[in-house]
Amino acid sequence: MLTPQFTSLPPLSLYIHIPWCIRKCPYCDFNSHEGAVQEREYVNALMSDLESELPNFWGRTIHTVFFGGGTPSLFSADAIGEILAGVRARTRLSPQAEITLEANPGTFEAQKFADYKSVGINRLSIGIQSFNDAHLKALGRVHDSAEAKRAIEIGLSTIGNVNLDLMFALPASHTGGAPQSMAECERDVEMALSFDTPHLSFYQLTMEPNTVFAKKPPPLPDHDLAADMQMRVEALLESAGYVHYETSAYAKPGRECQHNVNYWKFGDYVGIGAGAHGKLSMPGGLGGGATESPRIVRTERVKQPREYMQRAMSGNAVHESRVVARNEVGFEFMLNALRLSEGFAIRDFEERTGFTISLVSRALDECEAVGLLERDHLRVRPTARGRQFLNTALEYFL
Repeated sequence: MLTPQFTSLPPLSLYIHIPWCIRKCPYCDFNSHEGAVQEREYVNALMSDLESELPNFWGRTIHTVFFGGGTPSLFSADAIGEILAGVRARTRLSPQAEITLEANPGTFEAQKFADYKSVGINRLSIGIQSFNDAHLKALGRVHDSAEAKRAIEIGLSTIGNVNLDLMFALPASHTGGAPQSMAECERDVEMALSFDTPHLSFYQLTMEPNTVFAKKPPPLPDHDLAADMQMRVEALLESAGYVHYETSAYAKPGRECQHNVNYWKFGDYVGIGAGAHGKLSMPGGLGGGATESPRIVRTERVKQPREYMQRAMSGNAVHESRVVARNEVGFEFMLNALRLSEGFAIRDFEERTGFTISLVSRALDECEAVGLLERDHLRVRPTARGRQFLNTALEYFL
């Protein structure tokens, strides 16, 4: 079988990228830009972008929406409301859709976030990173610990469904101080737990290419200490009743982030906004006429906000697209699905990729032989070792 054959289409999500931030953090490799927010022009560009994409998913229901950035909470509630109204007018948005807004401390006002709720935001993801002022300064964050705590309190009182993003293995400042210790890591976890939010995300700080930290690395905890921190974070959160359902994500039972779960299960998503990525399963006859073969298409919008807005409003293409090749499908599926602690159902692999599991049978055999995966006739899941050495497992599928 040389092309995928879909028996059904996966769930569909919508990602909306807001590219501006107050200040670019030195570790950040996301498409974010300092500068004046062009709210009115950008909302118009987003709607034009969405309309140009409609033929590729017409009639399908959108189950989740995620405003990412940048700092989406720099936009007013009126602008967010206008975007959501535009989405509802142009698409089939589920009335029960999970609609998440990323927000950073320092952009919080109680009334503003109550207004976000009134226009449809029902989940917040707050970029805390740490409750330690020295480490926040070393990370280049614009908020301090007091502002972080206040932001959480406002988020819980206005919207209620809140995720906290935190990091561990944090650096010392170039001007002095020490990297994060195990005790400091534990204090961050304990403070996060004290708010009793339904979802927590803990990431190890990594030195990403083309960032300030990559060019001038700060002093970091050594590799063994960072690994110990990861295990300690997991132990503390699981003992508090959180389920470690994905590599960096912990949730109270039934409170997983449905938008991100759709990514990890190789679902489809439309991505609009500067630098946004998308993935759509095309059963044939969509977005190119009845003669088009079934295929999986990846899209990427232009990154610079000004160019994106100019192209969108002049009717020019704002994205590039590529068809995922047969020899890439297995790796792309595993890159997502093996992040989940529960792994994936073989049936889901075949439905989401359009290929039988035999496409990756050799790699599965090799991974199982070295103890990175376990499986039966229904399911494949990473072992504890496989979760610890995820990149090693993924290499078998390249």
